[in-house]
Amino acid sequence: MFERIKHMLIKEFIELFRDPRMKSVLFVAPLIQTIVFGYAATTDVRRIRTAIYDLDNSVRSRELISRFVSSGYFEVAAYVSDDRRAQELLDRSDVQTILRMNKGFGEHLDAGRTAGLQILLDGTDSNTAGIILNYATKIARQYSGQILAMHAARLLGPNRPQAQVELATRAWFNDNLESRNFYVPGVIANIILIITLLLTSMAVVREKEIGTMEQVMVTPITPAEFILGKTLPFALVAFVDVILITTAGVFWFDVPIRGNLLWLLFSTGLYLMSTLGVGLLISTVSRTQQQAMMTTFFYVFPAILFSGFVFPIANMPRVIQWVSFLDPLRYFLIILRGIFLKGLGPSMLWPQMVALAILGAATLWLAVKRFHKTLA
Repeated sequence: MFERIKHMLIKEFIELFRDPRMKSVLFVAPLIQTIVFGYAATTDVRRIRTAIYDLDNSVRSRELISRFVSSGYFEVAAYVSDDRRAQELLDRSDVQTILRMNKGFGEHLDAGRTAGLQILLDGTDSNTAGIILNYATKIARQYSGQILAMHAARLLGPNRPQAQVELATRAWFNDNLESRNFYVPGVIANIILIITLLLTSMAVVREKEIGTMEQVMVTPITPAEFILGKTLPFALVAFVDVILITTAGVFWFDVPIRGNLLWLLFSTGLYLMSTLGVGLLISTVSRTQQQAMMTTFFYVFPAILFSGFVFPIANMPRVIQWVSFLDPLRYFLIILRGIFLKGLGPSMLWPQMVALAILGAATLWLAVKRFHKTLA
């Protein structure tokens, strides 16, 4: 048995690395993708292009504008003086938001009356618009609180104690609330999913297309041995990629890894059982490599969407939430983020590990059952 698997492994490695450029595709490309996706996959909103529509031009209005600019989030891109120009900037997407203060803004504040600040947003991207609105609301409230405190001190005297609630916040596991710390582990899981699915989905169908299935048919190798010989090389490649990509995430993006690396590798093994099993299942039901590749892409995109990588699963319809339980990426993302950010181990992550083991065993079993030593 082991001798037959050994020869299968040698054959697969020779085929895998026959083209010297394949090494770059398997090991260099994932690193480049991790760096590119690590910068792209972020919900942090910075350098918000802002237009100032200040009809008051008072000390108070300029003071509030200065608060927005000094926050580090807003960047003044234009000054406007009429509604037509303001609408034109939004229509062309030259700015993302417009701060408008009508005449009398400063006078109302100095007199102790309410002054209006209008925030005009480009709502095309609802997520970004919501974040911008939160930033603006926080800055406006802080400025409003300062104005109220100033009026209270003027009326009651500067030494009169003022009752207030002091809010102390602390974010666990991600002190600065960097979205990159949340997304980079997910990028690792997605890249491994795509690589292993593409490699394994071509494995059996390639034998059919190049005509070597007849040789397999006359050998004493069993379906289980054949599947094992096909998956082990890709699993080893995936483990190397996980180590390389994790190193890039930790040292390039400063993503903390607080958990045990051995549990990371163990969980990766459980995850690979599922991805390799799905890839081989696709390969056994496909007749051509083109069909296998298209089927792989049809699987990858729903898997990423249902995993919670982009959108919270709790916000999805109930039916989709139930379907997501069949997605191995869902469980691996929880494990990765738990190990990276929280330093968790199997005592907390065992439900996800068990789910991956069950899904992996089921898909590999189906792939073995589906494989027949025939040309049909």
